[in-house]
Amino acid sequence: MKPKICVIGSSNIDQFSYVDDIPGDGETVFGNSYETGFGGKGANQAIMAGLLGAETIMITCLGSDIFAESTIENYKANGVNVDFVQRVDGSSGVAPIWVDSTGQNRIIVIPGANNLIDSDKAITSIEQIDDLSVLVGQCEIPMEVNQAVFEYARSQDITTIFNPAPAQKLEKDFLEHVDWLIPNENEFEVISGLEINDENLIEFKNQITCELIVTLGEKGAALISNDAVAYFEAPKVDAIDTTGAGDAFIGAFAFGLASSKSVDESIKIAIEKASLSVTKKGTQSSYIN
Repeated sequence: MKPKICVIGSSNIDQFSYVDDIPGDGETVFGNSYETGFGGKGANQAIMAGLLGAETIMITCLGSDIFAESTIENYKANGVNVDFVQRVDGSSGVAPIWVDSTGQNRIIVIPGANNLIDSDKAITSIEQIDDLSVLVGQCEIPMEVNQAVFEYARSQDITTIFNPAPAQKLEKDFLEHVDWLIPNENEFEVISGLEINDENLIEFKNQITCELIVTLGEKGAALISNDAVAYFEAPKVDAIDTTGAGDAFIGAFAFGLASSKSVDESIKIAIEKASLSVTKKGTQSSYIN
């Protein structure tokens, strides 16, 4: 039986502008190229899990615009179940993205329909999914929806993974329903109010009830457990576009856990997939080898 993963979260259309240097205030620059693609943190994580072979179910909300149908077709093409996609009038989510010559990015997320996802419908959807192993969420949908859905999932002994991106402070009562919290370095500093070092990683871990992994970009990832920090190195690659690398990590880690792999092995798989993703342009398009 395939591992079964449900992702609740965002679906966006990514709009990429590739430039040598990101413009400063009041500055106009010429770009090198422009592309559109499918994105949204939830969507990206679901696609990665699906590409790795998980039976992946997406709970998201789309609008009534031209982007909605193409988004649904993209999910289907990548093996992601769309039976529980919600629809509302109005615009779907979009994300203008600037990428400079080093592969670093700046992103503006305009949520659109993502802000209108219905928590009661989402819980009803999860009730209909038999043998669900893992639920994954992020901060690109309202936190009250995550709160309700994660609370329900934990009550059903479903393993929960939360990626706190875009970064924001998290309530302690929400974290009680999270098994794995996985921020990147910047997100960790926002959530904890601490600079990132071993002492602070351990201090924050001791303040929460969930497990903690911090992704470190080209440096790999850190697992904080038993008053110690274990580092997992990333392979050296030529980065072209780092957009979506964190989502590749989350989707691959979820696949590892749902496949009953060890935590260490799941982290190594996640780092491998995230590292490969930065060697290509785009978000979901960079996940396909």
